[in-house]
Amino acid sequence: MKLSLKRLFGRSMTGGLDLAETPSPPSPRSAARKTALVTLALVLAIIGTLAGGYYFAMRPVTLKIAVGPANSDDVKVVQALTQAFAQHKSQIRLRPIQTDGATASADALSEGKVDLAIVRGDIDVPKNAQAVATLRKNVVVLWSVPGKGKKRGPKITKISQLAGHRVGVVGRTQANVNLLKVILQQYGVDPAKVEIVQFPANEAAEAIKAQKADVYLAAGPVNSKITADAIAASTKDFGAPSFLAIESADAIAQNHPVYEASEIPAGTYGGSPARPDDEVKTISFSHHIVARKGVSDTTIAAFTRQLFAVRQQLVTEFPLAAKIETPDTDKDAVIPVHPGAAAFVDGEEKTFLDKYSDYIWWSLMALSAMGSIGAWFAGYLKKDERDNNSHLRERLLDMIAAARKSEATEELDQMQAEADEILRDTLRCFDHGAIEEGSLTAFNIALDQFHAAVADRKAVLSSLPQNLQRAGAQFRAAGNA
Repeated sequence: MKLSLKRLFGRSMTGGLDLAETPSPPSPRSAARKTALVTLALVLAIIGTLAGGYYFAMRPVTLKIAVGPANSDDVKVVQALTQAFAQHKSQIRLRPIQTDGATASADALSEGKVDLAIVRGDIDVPKNAQAVATLRKNVVVLWSVPGKGKKRGPKITKISQLAGHRVGVVGRTQANVNLLKVILQQYGVDPAKVEIVQFPANEAAEAIKAQKADVYLAAGPVNSKITADAIAASTKDFGAPSFLAIESADAIAQNHPVYEASEIPAGTYGGSPARPDDEVKTISFSHHIVARKGVSDTTIAAFTRQLFAVRQQLVTEFPLAAKIETPDTDKDAVIPVHPGAAAFVDGEEKTFLDKYSDYIWWSLMALSAMGSIGAWFAGYLKKDERDNNSHLRERLLDMIAAARKSEATEELDQMQAEADEILRDTLRCFDHGAIEEGSLTAFNIALDQFHAAVADRKAVLSSLPQNLQRAGAQFRAAGNA
C-alpha cells in the first residue's frame, strides 16, 4: 500500500513528471489504525471500569457497633475485635459506639444510628435486627446469705420462700429486674411482695457487706468475675452461701423461648468446700451480635468470616472470645439470622466473581453492542462523503475515455488538473475513514489508467503536424460555438 500511495503522489497536473525525487507529503492515517486506536481505548476503558469496580467492592468498610455499658465484658470484647481487624488490615473495620447498656444499644440499632449492636436475647430485640453471632451465654445465679445481728433472718433455700424478703439485683439494667420477675411468676410469687434492690456491679461487695438484701441475683457468664467476687464477698462476711436452684428452668424455657435451661457446675466459684457443692439448675440467655437488616449480605458475610478467623487468636489474651458461637440458622430462631451470616455458616458465601460475573458479562455485551452501534453510526454519518467520492471515481473512469479521444493537450491538462482534485478528495476521504484500503486500491488502478491514457494521447498529439493540431482545435471551437 505504501508503494501505491507513492505512485498516487508520483504524478501531477504538470504533465506527468515524476515527483518521486521531491519530498512526498505525509501518508494519511489509515482507517485500520484509527480502528486499532479506538479498540485500544475501549479495552483500556473496560479494564479501568473493572479495576474500579473491584476496588469499590473490596475497599475497607467501617461498621459502627453499639455496645455498653462502659468497662463491661462486651465492651472489652468489641475493643479487642476492633484492634484485631485493624492489625490484620481486614476488609471490615469496626467503630465502637459506647452506650449505657444492651437496651440502649438495641435502640441505636432500631433508629439506624449503627450497623451492629450487642444485645441481650431477653430484651425487646428491634424488628430490623438479624443475628450474626452469639457473643456469649449468661447464667442466672441466685444465692442467699444468713445475715448477722438484727438483720439475721431465716435461711432461704427455695425461690418460693422469697415473698416478704429483699432481693438484691447486681447491675443497673432493667432487664435483670424483668428476669427476676419471670422467675418469681413461674413459682407463683407475687413480685409486688418482694422488695427489689438494685446496685451497680462495682458496688456489689459493699452492698452485700451492708446486708442490703437477703437474696442476691447476678446474671453473666459462668466464669463471670463480677459474680465470683460477689459470692466471695458473701462467704467472707457471712459464711457459705446457699444457692437457689431454678428447678422449673425447663418450664420457663418453654414459656419464654429467649431463655434456656442450664446448669452451674459444682465448684464453679471455687472455695473449700466448693461453691456450689453440687450442680445447680438454672436458666440462661444469650448476648448476640446483631446487624441492621439493611446492611448488605456481602458485608455481613465478610464480617462473620473475620470474626471467627480472629476468635482463636484472641482467646489467649481475652478468654471470653472463646464463647463466640455461630448464630442459630433455623427458621424458627428467636432472632432471625442475617442472610450474610447464614451464607458463611452454610458455606454458601459467594466470591467476587460469583457475585459480579453476570454484571461483568452483561457490561461486556453492552459495550460490544455500543461499539457496533457506534461504528454503524459513524459509517452512516460518512455516507454522503463516501457517495460523493464514488461519483468522483466514476467521473475519473469517464475521463479515461475522454482522454483517449481528446484533440488538444490543453484539454488533457485540464482533465489532469481535475484528476488531481479528485485525488486530494479521495485521500481526504481515506484519512477521515469514509473509504477503506480496498476502495483506495481501486481508485489507484483507475488513476493509473487515466495517467496512461493521457500520456498515450499526448504522445499521439505531439507526433501530428502543428497545422493539423490547429485545425482540429478550430474545428472543435466552431462546433462548440
